[in-house]
This record gives sequence, structure tokens and C-alpha cells, in this order.
Amino acid sequence: QVQLVESGGGLVQPGGSLRLSCAASGSIFSIHAMGWYRQAPEKQRELVAGISSGGSTSYADFVKGRFTISRDNAKKTVYLQMNSLKPEDTAVYYCNADLVLLGDLFGGRGPVQKYWGQGTQVTVSS
Repeated sequence: QVQLVESGGGLVQPGGSLRLSCAASGSIFSIHAMGWYRQAPEKQRELVAGISSGGSTSYADFVKGRFTISRDNAKKTVYLQMNSLKPEDTAVYYCNADLVLLGDLFGGRGPVQKYWGQGTQVTVSS
């Protein structure tokens, strides 16, 4: 069974920092793009940042200069360093990964499927 498990959320004061982690586990052949999304109450889920298998990154305008996404391929883990946090950053943060599973391989290749973590709450408040 494939799992993405997030950690690192919590309560932080405005201007503070948090580091989220998301570790993939299970019968994974390869991991392609990974990313972080967030969903605030009564709002749609939105993309925060993404990182390709080669390390290319992209960010939503509202986090540029404050958040940094990175990954450790050996650990099958993606990180989100969040600095200068604002109350409007309060949301449930979800990680996402595009995976090829060992059980789906045929001729050395398989379909890329999108998986989600269960989410971790980030609350920015004084």
C-alpha cells in the first residue's frame, strides 16, 4: 500500500517559520513531480509549490520569497520550508506526488498516478 505521510504542521505566530515534510512509502518504482497544496476553510484547494524529479521548482505568487520546496529522492521525501508566515497562510497543507508503482510495471514502464497525503494543519495566529 502506498502512503504519503505529512508532518511538521502546528501553531505559529505571524512572522514565524515551519518546515513541513512528506514521506512516500510502499511499493514505489519511481517518483516524478511532487508538490504542496493547501485548503483554507470554505476555499478551494490551491497549489502552493511544485518540484520536478530533476529539482526544478515553481511557486504560487502568494508564497514567492517566503516558502522553499525541496526534495530528497533517496528518502522519497518532499519538504516545504515556510518563513515569514502570515495569518492568511492558515490552512490544511497537503502533499502530492506523481508515482509509478512496482505492481503496474510492464516492459519496464508503468502509468503515472497521482497520490495525496492526509493533510497537516498549519495555523498562523498570535
